[in-house]
Amino acid sequence: MEKAERCISCGKGLIEKGSTTFICPMCDTVIGRCSSCREQSVKYVCPDCEFIGP
Repeated sequence: MEKAERCISCGKGLIEKGSTTFICPMCDTVIGRCSSCREQSVKYVCPDCEFIGP
């Protein structure tokens, strides 16, 4: 699986501990999330299928 370089919610680079990369639950798009957005449950929208996640 390829690794995302930026958080889909805030655009911050994914270099810190706690950041993650995963596949969108509705399509095959790679999603990246930084630890801050994950901890705060900031919503994200998949750019391909428009799935909204916490």
